[in-house]
Amino acid sequence: MRHESNFPRQEAMTDQSARTESKGLTLLRYRVSNFRSVTDSGWLSADHVTALIGVNESGKTNLLLPLWKLNPASGGELQPTSDYPKTLFAAIRAAPGQFPFVTAEFDTGTQAETLAALAGVSVEQARRVSVSRCYDGSYQAALPAAIRDEGKALRLAVEALRDTLKALKAVPAGTDLRAEALELVGRLLTEIDGPARVTGNDLRLARNAVGALIPAMPPASSLVIPHLRALQKTLGQQMAAMMSPDPASRDEVRQWIIDHLPRFVYYSNYGNLDSEIYLPHVVENMGRADLGAKEAAKARTLRVLFDFVGLQASEILELGRDFRDLREDAERRQIAEEGHKARIRTLWQRARGENDAPDADLLARIAEAKRTRSILLQSAGTKLTERFGEWWLQGDYRFRFEADGNHFRIWVSDSRRPQEVELEHRSTGLQWFLSFFLVFLHEARGRHENCVLLLDEPGHSLHPLAQRDLSAFFEALAERNQIIYTTHSPFLIDADRLARARKVYVDRDGSTRASSDLLEGEGRDSQRGAAFVVRAALNLAVAEATLGGAQPVLVQGQVEQTYLSLIRTLCIASGRFRPRRDLIFAPVCGLGVMPVLARMLGGADARPPSLVVDGTTAGAELAAAMAVADAKRLVRLDDISGREVETIEDLLPKARLAALLDRIERRPERMFSDVLIQSRPFMPQVLEWARDEGITLAPDWRLRLAERLRTHLLDGAASDETQPLLEPWLDLMTRLQEG
Repeated sequence: MRHESNFPRQEAMTDQSARTESKGLTLLRYRVSNFRSVTDSGWLSADHVTALIGVNESGKTNLLLPLWKLNPASGGELQPTSDYPKTLFAAIRAAPGQFPFVTAEFDTGTQAETLAALAGVSVEQARRVSVSRCYDGSYQAALPAAIRDEGKALRLAVEALRDTLKALKAVPAGTDLRAEALELVGRLLTEIDGPARVTGNDLRLARNAVGALIPAMPPASSLVIPHLRALQKTLGQQMAAMMSPDPASRDEVRQWIIDHLPRFVYYSNYGNLDSEIYLPHVVENMGRADLGAKEAAKARTLRVLFDFVGLQASEILELGRDFRDLREDAERRQIAEEGHKARIRTLWQRARGENDAPDADLLARIAEAKRTRSILLQSAGTKLTERFGEWWLQGDYRFRFEADGNHFRIWVSDSRRPQEVELEHRSTGLQWFLSFFLVFLHEARGRHENCVLLLDEPGHSLHPLAQRDLSAFFEALAERNQIIYTTHSPFLIDADRLARARKVYVDRDGSTRASSDLLEGEGRDSQRGAAFVVRAALNLAVAEATLGGAQPVLVQGQVEQTYLSLIRTLCIASGRFRPRRDLIFAPVCGLGVMPVLARMLGGADARPPSLVVDGTTAGAELAAAMAVADAKRLVRLDDISGREVETIEDLLPKARLAALLDRIERRPERMFSDVLIQSRPFMPQVLEWARDEGITLAPDWRLRLAERLRTHLLDGAASDETQPLLEPWLDLMTRLQEG
């Protein structure tokens, strides 16, 4: 597979263990509940790179947003009307603090010892923390390994009572305190091991009762007292275990955990930059908190852009003001201060033409301001060009900022296109990566070191090769920052990186679910959309690995591809066919496609492809086109071993095909198996039977039949059916190999 990446690497941590040596917390898994379309996602494990795969509208975004809002690097405010699930809106609105919408568990790494000392637990118990956030913005923290196990404490208490009762029964009758001890321990065992719920206070009372039975000055030779003292100690220990609070419930421990959480950076395509920006809107939107999702994402990216290059939108707007703007501002101030008289005076001065021309001093100040703005923009463009060039190695892009009155523009050029073009007229891939680069560099580095990067459908506008490189680029980014991204593109999930894949789908109840099991069913999705993406990624990997050294063979369609692949496998299994090269069957599916496909499969290092055609009109047309190019590589099915062959089905066990077709079409009174004539071509008989029985065959009935036969024959139980056909099959495979 191809993993050479043109995407740059971050400053390297070459050792894989560097990820686990981070001073911050590492996300292990998380769970979303009662957030938008998600009722309960189930636990979703996180690797250093995690891909959430699902079809459109499956809820992938709704698995990223709550994690972002757990501890956002910027933004991420809770929006009741958007975030509350509609079915629980009233309940959550009435008591938001009772509804956690996300729970995440983290590995504390090198911070475990510090947390252990603060919480008063062992280092092992401090290696994992759990954090939930509720809709009122509050946090709940826990140390899962240190949470009291009431069931275990109760079991140990019951075992101690039983052991003590058994030991006391072994003490000789008549021994001091034996009878009293047996009665007490038996009663306590009945109470504690009964159906009623037992609390830590119940164990405290049991411990005290045992202690009360022990005399202040017991005889040293007593056979009962040692058993009672041991029981008293065990009951006290289990009481303490049941009554001890979670260490993370203490304010100082909970605050320490919250303070050390990684920050989450969320980026979606909504934040992509435009080439032309209206500065008054930028200045206004940067100060607003009531923007919609798209507008807020855009404003955030613009804020990052201006901050990154060292500019202020308000300053650029102010420096570009001309004489008319300054005059109108001065008039507005006078009217605000003096009222109606100033308004009348202003109108009179305008009517007389006064103040139409600026004085020399004002003109000089305006010119100096615009020169300052020009220098600032030039410097900012140079900075962006240099920093972006350190990352993006697929072109030497140069950026120039221009301000014209209230408008701010971004111009782009490179060595292949030296003429400057507005950013929006360049590829959407460049727009995406530039915007992502700005947000990531600004929020994921420096004050947001060790953050978790959440990417919503990244790079879908990129070329497939660039998408594959982006997938490899994530590995470099993940050396410092965990990444979770959503996608439905097979090019963003390499076959050797399937461990990072998690399926996202709509369950039967309409809620979003996630699973690490790539074979799990997908609720309502009968097409298994997420699984299809995974299979596509695998198919790409297999195709790249096999095509290089194979003999390509063009066939008419998927039906022929399925049958010929089956025949090749069965011939090899017979031991009588040993191909020098693997035979790969590629469907042409059209006369116009064949020349292009032949050139693509041939290539510089591969052999020219052969062509297999049947006796139909479509086969004859393909044969005519192939004969013009290279008749030696043309194989006609009706020439195989002198058999009458119209379509590929005539080279296969017709009786078995008929039986399988009857399983697909269960409607007719006459089964096709009853009317099949072995000596006639298969396809015309099927069409006649369907017409006579009033059956409308499905458009893909031939392919479905081929897939069923493949499954049947590859089970290995049909050797009697295939033995008479082996000679024609071997003849066909030999011709293809020699061609």
